[in-house]
Amino acid sequence: MPHKIGFVVISSSGHEDGFSAKELMVHAPTVNGWRSPRLCQYPQEIVLQLVERCRIRKLQLLAHQYMISSKIEFYISESLPEYFAPYQSERFHRLGYVPLSDNEKTGFKARELKSVYMDAVGQYLKLIFHKNYVNKYNLYSQVALVAINIIGDPADYSNDSNNNTSREKLIDHYLGSKSDDPALDGTYFGKPDSISPLDDLAFDMYQDPEVAQIIRRLDEKKREAVHHERYDHAKKLKQAIADLQKVGERLGRYEVEKRYAVEKEDYDLAKKKKQQMEEYRLKVYQQLELHNLLDPELMVRRLPELPLEPVIYADSSQHTKAINSPPPEKTEPQKGEPRKAEPLLEEKAIKLASPEPIVPHQSPPPVAHPTASGEEFPKDNVEFLPYDERPLPAIRKQPEEGITYLEPETTEGNVSDTPRSGITGEPEPLTEKALREASPAIEVFGEALVSGAYSKTWSYREDALLAVYKKLMEMSVSTPKDDLKTMLRAAIFLVRRAIKDIVSSVFQASLKLLKMIITQYIPKHKLGKSETSHCVEKTLPSLLSRTGDSSTRLRLVASNFIQEMALCNEVKPLQIVPVHLVQPLKPNSPTHLAMSQVELVEHLLKEMGTENSGFTIDNIMKFSTGALEHRVYEVRDTALRIIFDMYRKHKAAILEYLPPDDANTRKTVLYKTLFDGFTKIDGKLTEAEIRAQKKAATEEAEKQKMEEIKVLQGQLAALKEIQAEVQAGKEKESDFQKSKNQGYRVNEGPQHAAAEIPDDRSSVSNYLDNLCIFCGERDESFTEEGLDLHYWKHCPMLTRCEHCKQVVEIASLTEHLLTECDKKDSFGKCQRCSEALPKDELPKHIKSKTCNSAKPEKVANHCPLCHDNFSPGEEAWKSHLMGKDGCRMNLRRLPIINKSFPAQSGAGLADGKKFSKLLDWKT
Repeated sequence: MPHKIGFVVISSSGHEDGFSAKELMVHAPTVNGWRSPRLCQYPQEIVLQLVERCRIRKLQLLAHQYMISSKIEFYISESLPEYFAPYQSERFHRLGYVPLSDNEKTGFKARELKSVYMDAVGQYLKLIFHKNYVNKYNLYSQVALVAINIIGDPADYSNDSNNNTSREKLIDHYLGSKSDDPALDGTYFGKPDSISPLDDLAFDMYQDPEVAQIIRRLDEKKREAVHHERYDHAKKLKQAIADLQKVGERLGRYEVEKRYAVEKEDYDLAKKKKQQMEEYRLKVYQQLELHNLLDPELMVRRLPELPLEPVIYADSSQHTKAINSPPPEKTEPQKGEPRKAEPLLEEKAIKLASPEPIVPHQSPPPVAHPTASGEEFPKDNVEFLPYDERPLPAIRKQPEEGITYLEPETTEGNVSDTPRSGITGEPEPLTEKALREASPAIEVFGEALVSGAYSKTWSYREDALLAVYKKLMEMSVSTPKDDLKTMLRAAIFLVRRAIKDIVSSVFQASLKLLKMIITQYIPKHKLGKSETSHCVEKTLPSLLSRTGDSSTRLRLVASNFIQEMALCNEVKPLQIVPVHLVQPLKPNSPTHLAMSQVELVEHLLKEMGTENSGFTIDNIMKFSTGALEHRVYEVRDTALRIIFDMYRKHKAAILEYLPPDDANTRKTVLYKTLFDGFTKIDGKLTEAEIRAQKKAATEEAEKQKMEEIKVLQGQLAALKEIQAEVQAGKEKESDFQKSKNQGYRVNEGPQHAAAEIPDDRSSVSNYLDNLCIFCGERDESFTEEGLDLHYWKHCPMLTRCEHCKQVVEIASLTEHLLTECDKKDSFGKCQRCSEALPKDELPKHIKSKTCNSAKPEKVANHCPLCHDNFSPGEEAWKSHLMGKDGCRMNLRRLPIINKSFPAQSGAGLADGKKFSKLLDWKT
């Protein structure tokens, strides 16, 4: 009959902190399961080793509600060499794959239980997870697997069984009988390939582990009763199993609510849930006892929990017998199967139960599961919490504490008779080593309290710290100083041990006690700085080690407490914390520890500075330069920020601890970043910024040049069109005059008149060639290109605007600056001289009253270059700008002063005005 196959995880491609693939080895309501690293590469894989070579009949996969792989592939292998390399997939035979639902229909609230039927033989199973489905909850593109269950038969056993069956059927064929007829066998249970519901993954994932063990034992008894044909007893057991399944689910919910209350530090609710569980459990066990369904040994034994190992099922019946049978020889493992832990636990249980009275309702040992630590929550109720707020499976972190103990329970009748010493229950006695180690604390607080502090049950450890807290708070001021100091040092001894505790609530209780000692106990009793120094020096190294914890939540708690302690009035003058923090980092120190240390230095340096704080320029810079060599980028980046902060305050003193700023040093990216940062702090441009500016300026100049050429070409085309229009106008006027003259010359023939027309048109065309229409200068070099150069550099009637580089007429320069220039918003008009001036200079200009007042346009023109008034009219502009005694500020007039102008002095300024808007050229 196929049954659950035990396995161990031998490798995985990676996992997120607190979600190792080894979580898959345990089936319980509160397991975390495996989760891939954040933002990992796909595919991800896990390799499992079965307890022996098996024929796998069925696989069950419990998927996560939103971290879902699109598909999972399965590979199997008979065996692997000793140098097994997990990524050599060619050693495995591919079985196939199954797709998973994207879970959108359930709103990502339900988990898919996928069953895969197969018939494959091997001892190594590999699962390959492909890329995740994308949804709004899966922020880091992860995949996860909450649990996996393997059901099958030992391969060797299956082969032998088949051979025997074949031989028996062959004999029966000749004898004419059927040995497998159900009527001939009272032990018939149905099809030989049927799978027990107790081996189903859903059973373990939703049942209280303790009740699940009882159900399995009752199921074994039911099988024995059927075998012996005790059907009434079997019926009673069947009904008890059905009722217990409901009980197990209810207790599982209570356990979830209790642990959630503990996480929220609502201890009243946690106590209430615990009492509900115990009352309900007691009631159920009493009913089982009433009907003689519960073994007497279950009522007597007070077993510790099983070590956190995968439960090994070589066969369902063999497993149950191993649990029920006390003699060690009956629990010898099969060949290739790990040795069972039950006999050892039974021996320990007998020793532990012997000195105490037997309580009738004590519980049987539960299956090992993560809830033993008191810090685990079921997947259903934890997923809505932030990842960093979820507790880690702390029990797995310390193999030496793999065996944990159930909390002893007492009835209400003996509560008042039990000596409590400030804690609930009685923890296990101290070992010889613990007695020697804790002797100073025992002398002060008593063995009962210290036993709680050393207990393997986290609630006893927490209660012990709270009891110490209460005792210290109740100490009278009149108590002798020596007694006060002795009690303080004993308390610090226990605090120092508790700081290292893997359970969050115990760790936080230790911090609460330490804070009270430093801020209340020592000042209240005036014990002095020496005792404060003792407290800090003894606990600070352990606190710093907790800043490297794998749990983000515990790291933050430890870091925040160190900051708070360093800044409190009692500790700050001692300068102990800064001195510890600036101890040099090793380049290969753990990531979390190094990150926490540099962040603490950064934060405390901002709060405390370098004046009488324990931080100095020397120790900070030595620490920071050492951190620059760390292998982790985040550590180096934080060290850079520390150095920048120091440079802002101390400038040149910082450079003494760094290599020189030269080309060789800047070849290292880190130092290049560092020195560029110094340059920015100094308000200067870095080399990269200077190069970028030069490149941008060059590109801008090139772009501007191309735009100028484009604009110039457009303006030339416009000038050609206007010249053509002028020429056409002249021709039309000439034709009109000629037709008029023909009225008086009637005797002249038509051929003569027609001959005169082209001569007149030719004279107009010749007149405009090689002529500047602004200044009237004619020159053979005034081709299209020549005129462009003349307008741009030489024409005395034009000038270039200094602000937008456009070429404009001098007569309209003021109008240009006020209405057309790119910088027109920065200019204003003086009402006295009518000139355009920068707005920032205009108030001073108006106030000085030194400008030459402009006259109305009909009375006089006003030059924007020399600021003089001269006679009105357009011809006067040409005389002023080009004449010998004209404008002295017009530098373009000098080269042509001595030139003689042709009698036809050009089209005149009136024609030039028409083109002034078209000559807005850029240099």
